[in-house]
Amino acid sequence: MKDDASAAALPQQLARTEGRTNVRWMMLGLVFIGTIINYLDRANMSVVAPLISKEFSISPVAMGFLFSAFSWAFAISTIPGGYLLDRFGTKLVYGLCLTAWSLATTLQILAGGFASLFGLRFGVGAAEAPAFPANNKVATSWFPQREIGVAGSVCSMGIYLGTALLTPVEFYIAERYGWRGVFLSSGVVGLIWAVVWFLFYREPGNSKLANRQELDYIQQGKAAGSPAGKSAGFRWEHCLKLLSFRQMWGVCIGKFAATTTLYFFLTWFPTYLIQARGMTMLHAGAAAIGPYLAAAAGVMFGGWWGDWMVRKGFSVTFARKLPMVIGLLLTGSIVLANFTTSNSIVMVILCFAFFAQGMSSTTWVILSEISPLKLVGMTGSIASFASNIAGIVTPITIGFIVQKTGSFEWALGFCAIVSLVGVLSYTLLMGPVKRLEVE
Repeated sequence: MKDDASAAALPQQLARTEGRTNVRWMMLGLVFIGTIINYLDRANMSVVAPLISKEFSISPVAMGFLFSAFSWAFAISTIPGGYLLDRFGTKLVYGLCLTAWSLATTLQILAGGFASLFGLRFGVGAAEAPAFPANNKVATSWFPQREIGVAGSVCSMGIYLGTALLTPVEFYIAERYGWRGVFLSSGVVGLIWAVVWFLFYREPGNSKLANRQELDYIQQGKAAGSPAGKSAGFRWEHCLKLLSFRQMWGVCIGKFAATTTLYFFLTWFPTYLIQARGMTMLHAGAAAIGPYLAAAAGVMFGGWWGDWMVRKGFSVTFARKLPMVIGLLLTGSIVLANFTTSNSIVMVILCFAFFAQGMSSTTWVILSEISPLKLVGMTGSIASFASNIAGIVTPITIGFIVQKTGSFEWALGFCAIVSLVGVLSYTLLMGPVKRLEVE
């Protein structure tokens, strides 16, 4: 009897000795690379904008609309994209969307003017719509609360780190092979990664690599999803119910504010460096590294700081809001670039402002905390819709400002003013960070 009991206990002892796996970090790595590709395809238009403007005689206002084409489609498609994620799951929807946006990016090499470029950019935006809600679902289903800040920051860091490392490469390709070479190279990379995604991504309950200790660790840490990562019971009226919560409006306005400065960097920034600061294309590509690396550091710092405060016993509301409020306050420093003629000082200011913007972009962490358990995709899509309204408004507004004034001074002022609106949203409107209930 004793020997039988010892034998029965042996597997448990071996499991404890073996320790838990870390498959969740591998899954996070898949969406991290996907996010890099996502923003590579989103931002490549900004790199080639000076060349396209010259070849097709596109005015600043028209270029603003061309920059915004992506976000028009993204905003329209993002809520249906969240429905598809909740209905069919992350693996299938994200993989198909990655394939579609990469194909649309590649097809831009065939564009012959404004209309065809606008249509293809619109297609890229529509296909990318479920991407960040999918990131949110991966982080929420694979990570416990104590790690979700860092997990969300890793996803967001892909925006900045990839852009920092690959923007100079895109400038080199544009200088050497023309603007079509930029679209071809980034599109092919995405198609290759789509194959990798389908081969390796699994939901927690379907993973053969994650052991029971890791799955228990995720669940005991209050991760939102079940081990199988299934969503059920979605109804469209849930969307209206979500919009009745002040938390959703606070997050959406705050995300709009943070995304405004981001879209300045993703659209007009290279043109600003070339036209307003007098840099060459290759010099602008090298100069762009600093602000994007600073933003990557900012987003990781913001996520780490929030997690640290949670571990130290601060309320979740205080710990999640503080990095974003301080980040948005400091993002307004971008306007100081108007008051110096030194390009070196300008780059220091832009690095600092973009570091702060990175801190303020940890919105996905709050969404992971407030999303109803079965509506993670839909909640993320509503917030993504708000951010893409900024993607529409920002490039068009800046285009009008540049065409009307011949300067970027009020463009930077516009970014600073909107950042202050975000501060007010998080501090006065949002209220406590808590799990929302729609039923």
